[in-house]
Amino acid sequence: MIKQASKIQPEHLARTAFVYLRQSSAGQVRHNTESRRLQYALAQRAQAMGFERVQVIDSDLGVSATIGSHRPGFQQLLSCVAIGDAGIVFSRELSRLSRTDKDWCHLMELCQLFNTLIADEETVYDPNNADDQLVLGIKGTLSVAEMNILRLRMERGKQAKAKRGELFSTIAPGYVRDGDRLVKDPNVRVQEIIALVFKKFLELGSIRQTYRWFLDNRIEVPTNRTGSGKVALGWKLPAMTFIPSILHNPIYAGAYAYGRRPVEKIVEAGIIKKRQRGPQPAERTKVLIRDTHEGYISWETFQRIQAMAEHNGTNFRADEAILAARDGGGLLTGLLRCARCGHKLHVRYWGKEGTIPRYLCKGDYDSSGGRYCIGFGGKSVDRAVGDEVCAVLSPQGIRASLIALEQIEAERGQQTKALERQLEQAQYEARRAGDQFDQCDPNNRLVANTLEQRWNEKLAKVAELSRAIETAKAAEPALTTADQQAILGLGERFAEGWNHPNCDNRLKKRLVRILIKEIIVDVDEPNQKLKLILHWYGGAHTQLTVARPLHAGIAHKTAEEDCELIRKMAVRYSDAEIAQVLSKHGRKTGKGNRWTQTSVGTARRKLGIRPAPPKDPTLFNSAQAQKYLAISDSTLMRLIENKLLPATQLVPFAPYEINKMDLDSERIASIIKTLKSTGKLMLKGGPLDNQKSLFS
Repeated sequence: MIKQASKIQPEHLARTAFVYLRQSSAGQVRHNTESRRLQYALAQRAQAMGFERVQVIDSDLGVSATIGSHRPGFQQLLSCVAIGDAGIVFSRELSRLSRTDKDWCHLMELCQLFNTLIADEETVYDPNNADDQLVLGIKGTLSVAEMNILRLRMERGKQAKAKRGELFSTIAPGYVRDGDRLVKDPNVRVQEIIALVFKKFLELGSIRQTYRWFLDNRIEVPTNRTGSGKVALGWKLPAMTFIPSILHNPIYAGAYAYGRRPVEKIVEAGIIKKRQRGPQPAERTKVLIRDTHEGYISWETFQRIQAMAEHNGTNFRADEAILAARDGGGLLTGLLRCARCGHKLHVRYWGKEGTIPRYLCKGDYDSSGGRYCIGFGGKSVDRAVGDEVCAVLSPQGIRASLIALEQIEAERGQQTKALERQLEQAQYEARRAGDQFDQCDPNNRLVANTLEQRWNEKLAKVAELSRAIETAKAAEPALTTADQQAILGLGERFAEGWNHPNCDNRLKKRLVRILIKEIIVDVDEPNQKLKLILHWYGGAHTQLTVARPLHAGIAHKTAEEDCELIRKMAVRYSDAEIAQVLSKHGRKTGKGNRWTQTSVGTARRKLGIRPAPPKDPTLFNSAQAQKYLAISDSTLMRLIENKLLPATQLVPFAPYEINKMDLDSERIASIIKTLKSTGKLMLKGGPLDNQKSLFS
């Protein structure tokens, strides 16, 4: 004791004595109260040694000292030592200070540098003393080694138990423990909701669509609710992560999995931290034991769901054939494979509205900056493959209609059944709340008011669910006999329903993907044909030859006759006049539309033809000539037809061109004068002025 006291010098007593407290977990803080009392008692020991200023650091109670943990109290202690304010550091056991070599060496280095003592329950150590330094080093090493041994022992025990399939932490909703094995939750409502998640995903093919279905129909799902150290079953509308957590968990396929979310160590800003990774695929877990308990789905269905979900969220996956069917117009998305290079073809959409599909094989374009392998428009190919699908399914139309009727009836009851289960649960909770209210003393208003409020909330939920069920039933009326006959008739006319404009393209895609495994496609360049080989599920093959859709520059090319007419007329006439002539000829544009001023201008610019120069003022058209001579259209045409008035026409139906000089000729002037004086058009001479008439 004298030797220990001699280590405490006046310079130490002039500074502050720090008492550091730590317990590794919140459970130890709650239950190991004696350990915490003994640590607080170190403050009295510091005062007995002569320290007037004693500061207790207890912010690390319930904080582990392992790698990756953040201890604010320990950081505060290091700061106080580093500024020279600490005369001595008290800790009941040196292992409380640190469980890692890094933290221990850091503290020892600072204590040596600033002449700070370290004391435990029995001994005072001077880090600058060689003997004490050796003892501290041994104790620090033993503390770290002890921690590692305990951790390894516990980890090996957990792994041994996991390999037997008996290690459980929090059990996923839908299962409960029965001894050392799992069984389905006896709550029928829980079982039905879990089964409904898988059913809706297989039906819709999309995690997001499944999530939206539960939200839109206000279907609550089971969740693990943690409170007071216990896990209880709770109900709420699904969160965004609920559906994938169910779909990716192999426990629902009857398999035991351990280590789905491994913990890794990372370094951030020079600090080692632990980070838990997201759920890993079943094949990457540390322990995977199949057929350990009853599953909601088979293992084959689970693997199918994983493949669907993995490619569910993006169009940039290698295999688009198992993507969720979307509204895009490309019927064969993900099914086409190039016969030349073996790559899958991808779809791009073109046109003003971006709805016209075009299939492309990239070839070596991405890897070496080469060129696309093949590409073609998708409408004709989709139509040809659709006809083959109709030919296959039409004989099964009646049977498909009967199955559709059964599915419609089953679908109608899914939402209603789920809501009825919620109503049954709510009625039970309302009765229980009512019983609790009845059993309390009505004079104790502090309790009675709270129980009455809870009872009213439960009754309000019962009323809300009752209204929701009535609304759901009203929105889903039973199929009438006429509706059933219509569905059966649609089965007989399957092709008609397939080609109907209102037929959902997503449904078509799903049917095609169910029937066809892959389509090998090649282009016959000389004959402009597409050669298709359809590989059906089941091993059958079908060969098709489809005319390759022509490029827009060829398919919509302006006819040569129209181009020639535009060339001839563009030297004198406007685009509007050329469009009128083309329309009178019954001509159409390359896309089959009526010629307009705009389309003529576009064609003229593509042909490199300049617009017409200003017209010659000495050349009149028919309208101008009529106005100039003040005669009718029929009179002008008779003059032209009898070759009395010269007129030219570049092409049939084009405007006449008449020279002003010809309009001013004596012959034309004489005819017009006679016409205006007598009212008669004399084209071959007229009566003399002194000629008497034979008739009165």
